[in-house]
Order: sequence, then structure tokens, then C-alpha cells
Amino acid sequence: MGKESSAAVTRRDTAPNPSQEIALAPCIASGAPQSKFEQFKANSEYLRNPLLSELDNSEDHFSNDAVQLLKFHGSYQQDNRENRQKGQSKDWQLMLRLRSPGGRIPASLFIALDKLSNKLGNGTLRATTRQAFQMHGIRKDNLREVIGKIVTSMGSTLAACGDITRNVMAPAAPYEKNGYPAARKLANEIADLLSPTAAEKSYLDLWVNGDLSYRIKPSREVNKARNKQLLGNVFSGDSREPLYGPTYMPRKFKCAVTVPGDNSVDLLTHDIGLVAFTNSKGSLKGCNVYVGGGMGRTHNNNETFARIADPLGYVTSENILELVQSILALQRDFGDRKTRRHARMKYLLHDRGINWFKSELTKKYFHHQIQPPKPEPTNTLNDYLGWHRQTKGIWFVGLPLLSGRLKGNLKKGIRDLVETYQLDIRLTPNQDILLCNIGSHQRKSIANKLGELGFNNFEPKIELARHAMACPALPLCGLAITEAERTLPEILQRINLLLENLNIKKSILVRMTGCPNGCARPYMAELGLVGSGPNQYQLWLGGTPNLQRLAKPYIQKLPLENLEKAIKPLLINWKQEGARSSLGQHVYKIGEEAVENLLSIGLQEP
Repeated sequence: MGKESSAAVTRRDTAPNPSQEIALAPCIASGAPQSKFEQFKANSEYLRNPLLSELDNSEDHFSNDAVQLLKFHGSYQQDNRENRQKGQSKDWQLMLRLRSPGGRIPASLFIALDKLSNKLGNGTLRATTRQAFQMHGIRKDNLREVIGKIVTSMGSTLAACGDITRNVMAPAAPYEKNGYPAARKLANEIADLLSPTAAEKSYLDLWVNGDLSYRIKPSREVNKARNKQLLGNVFSGDSREPLYGPTYMPRKFKCAVTVPGDNSVDLLTHDIGLVAFTNSKGSLKGCNVYVGGGMGRTHNNNETFARIADPLGYVTSENILELVQSILALQRDFGDRKTRRHARMKYLLHDRGINWFKSELTKKYFHHQIQPPKPEPTNTLNDYLGWHRQTKGIWFVGLPLLSGRLKGNLKKGIRDLVETYQLDIRLTPNQDILLCNIGSHQRKSIANKLGELGFNNFEPKIELARHAMACPALPLCGLAITEAERTLPEILQRINLLLENLNIKKSILVRMTGCPNGCARPYMAELGLVGSGPNQYQLWLGGTPNLQRLAKPYIQKLPLENLEKAIKPLLINWKQEGARSSLGQHVYKIGEEAVENLLSIGLQEP
């Protein structure tokens, strides 16, 4: 730490003694009280114990303390609610999430995941909304084998969950033009830059017997930036974990990179969003920077809310990595460490404002110029479905995959294609999959095999499904209030039938979650359904097809059977206006009072 905050930190920078508590300041910058969980993280020996001591015991599940550390290693403990029986223990199992910057899954890693999911999981894989695969149904006594095999197959689950930087997103398309290579490269560099150092050693100790050959090996450019983590206010005060310190972040921290005009990554929903500008040769010139986005909220708590990011400015390429770690350090120091529901960076921006944020950033952490943002073209939500030229003589093909679930014959067929042709997979933020690096001479045979799997064309069965998303929800997610993934296909069919009956040709961006945490980013949708009770949902309306505006809640508890009744008058009104704009824009144009009246009319009809 710099002089201005060094008095607030009394951490050791040597390895902690597990029998002693680390003397820890309440809150790094302000001295405010912090939660017991912050002290728990500090006493965990860099996310090691009590997880290590419980891995090999005879229990069929981890204790609550171990579960809190398990998240940093990429796993959540769950139980299948549909298997609960009175007087019997729960059906304990683990969900495991990978860390794959930009959604890239090499062929060897996908083959390993397929085998592991069949042997030690529930037989499925799921592409997440953050471009990573999840496995479900892993038993506690198999977890070390599963994570170990992922690591030795050149994958990782470190920091896929927990109070730390999550998977760094980037456009999935493997184009070798228009800035896409630079955006992918920057996403990989940020992932390496923000990787924890002491926690990485704990991770390898737990899962591959301390084999340090699997450590992240940053580029020279990234190492240069990482060396600056030991300097000034970016330094946490802990030489073993110089950027994060032993308490890591107040809450999760999310980053995304894209190119001008491509909003496939939902850029404004991140703590840091970067738009990469390149020169005519494809080299990075600099980035527009956005800060303070986030989706999670809590029902009936107005102090929690979804928020889109503010523009911070434009920073040249040579300073981007330093800027990213400086922003993280500012949130590390000023983020709320007492109230977890108020701990994300979006609340810091909301409470203090972008002017304070920029002033504090440049005064204490980042000593380079932040210019006004560069003009950007209109954004679109790209999905890359169908065949596309990757580069000369090389193709990729995008396959629609509703809610990201891979199972059964489809999963086996994809595995066979990947293994036979050694294809890379890239996962999109829309939960679709891209098969990449297909030679022109392979295209016909791969197209034939895809046809056998049902991909005779690459359009979803209904247009509504093209950009629709849902979280897993019941029965496994411990936070779920009601259904999402399992009921989304029926919901889309019902809305589609209503549109057809009204002769409306336009589609609608629909997203659905089983709770308010927002994993499928429903608050950006034109029509969002957010679980608020058994078979009941909040109805959010007014987002945009290109993900540039937050929706607003109009109904707090809508029984799912009343969905068509509620929205029909609104859709009729949209049609009467010509349906020239999107539904979200129409909602915004006519205003909240008019929308509420139309919804009320619908619900009053018999």
C-alpha cells in the first residue's frame, strides 16, 4: 500500500500460521467494520483450509466453511431437491465450473470433459452465459480426480467462482480480422494478469499434488504489468498475494473485452468492459473503458439493484493492463467488506459517482492519461450461428444450443466430431457452441455428420430461441426459487404462438432466471422473467435487442399461467403502432404508466 492507506493494514506478508488469526484491518481504505467472512478468508491460508483437511474424510459432503473456499476452486455444493426425503440425508453433489477465457475449449480438454461427465458426473455438460462449461452431479469423493484430470488436460477451474476475478469474456468468433484476434489476446492477458498467485499454489497443492508445472505462464508483457502489483497503492501489502491480499475481493469481479459494434459479451453488465480499437494491421491501439456494471439483486431490497456500466474513457494499449489491475485494486480497497449484498463495484460507482471514481483512480492507482471515449458504431448482439470463414481455407460453424445443455446423442456426436477432426470449441455468451478450425476439405463431411445430429440448417426451431437464455435453476441450484432452464422451451413456444396468432413478425429477446441473482442477465432483456415464488415471476420489460438499456420490473408475482393474458394487450398495442421498432423500444416509448395500464387490462380479462 501507499502511504495514505498503509496505516489501515496490519497484515503479515509471510505465510499465516493456521493456529493464529491474521491481524486484519476492518476495511482496507475506510477502516469501516467488516464481516466475519473477511476474517475467515484471511485465516484460510490462501484458500486452503479447512478444504484440504476435509477432502479425504469419510463425509459425503463438505462443511459450510469448506464450501465457502470451494467456490474459489470453481465448485458449488448442491443437493438434488427432488430427491429429498424426510429423515434421510440429502443427495449431495457438486457442480464444477471451468475457467476458459473467451470461451476456448481445445479438443483434448473437451474430450476429457466428455469422459469425466459420463464417468463421474450426470452425463451432461452445460455451456454457461460466461463462456465456460459446467459439470453437474459430481460426488465429493470424486472431486479431486475430476479437477486433477481437468488440470492435466490443460484446463482450470481456479477462480471460476468466489470473491475473485471470474472468467474473462470475449467474442467467441475465431475470426482472424477486424480486431477479433486482438480482443481475444487481451482477454487472455487479463485472465493471466488477474490470476491469484498464492491461491494458485494452494489450488495445485489440493488437486494435482503441488505439481507447479501447471502454473499459469504469463507472457513477458503480462509479467511486466504483474511486477507493478508490488508497487504503490496497487500493492495489497501481502507479497504472496500482491494484488488481492489474503482476503481477496469484497465480492466477485467480472471483465469482458470486445470489438467495436459487437455486443455478444453484454459489455455493460461487467465490472470492467473494454472495447478494443486496432490499427490497419490488427494491432491494439487502445480501449474504451466502461466500469460498474452488474446484474445481481435481492427481492424486496431496494438497496440492491441491477446496473449498467458507466463510460470511464479511452486508454492507450501500453497502459491497458496497468489500468485493469488499478481498477481492481481500487475496488479491493473501497468495496464494502461488511455487507456482502452491497459489495460489488456497481454500488461503489452508484454511491460515489464516476467523477469520484476517476479522480481516486488517477490520484492513487493509475498515473496515465484517460482520454474521452472514442466514437463507436451501433452495437449488435452477434451469435455467429451457421458457417463462417475463419480465415483463408479455414471455417467455423455455430450450433444453436438452447440454455447451453449438451447431453445424449448430441453430446456424443459433438465429441466424435471434435475427436475425429481435432476441432477446437468456442462457447458463446449466448450459450451456443462454435466448432472451429475446419479445413475447406473437411466442411462437407462435417456438414453431413451435423445433419445426422439434426443440424440440417443452423436456425433455431423458433426465432425466439435464437437469443433466449435461462439459468439452470431447479432442482440443483441452491438459490433457485422456481424453474428456468427446464421450462424455458415451453415458455418460448407459448410466446411464439401468441405472436403468430397476432400476426406479429418480429422476435423478442427473452431471458429467464429462477431467482433474482441474474445469471442469465434477464435485466437486459426485452422480456425478462425472474423467479419470485413457486411458479411465479417478476416481469421485466424494456431492454433492447442489442443490450444497451436496463429493463424495468412491472409485475412482482406473475403466475406463469397468466403470462399470455398479461402481455397480450401490450403486444396488440405494439402491433397497432406498426411494430416498426423492437418491443423493448416500444415499451420505452409509450412509458411506464401506459405499459402498466395495458398489463392490468390483460390480467383483468377472464
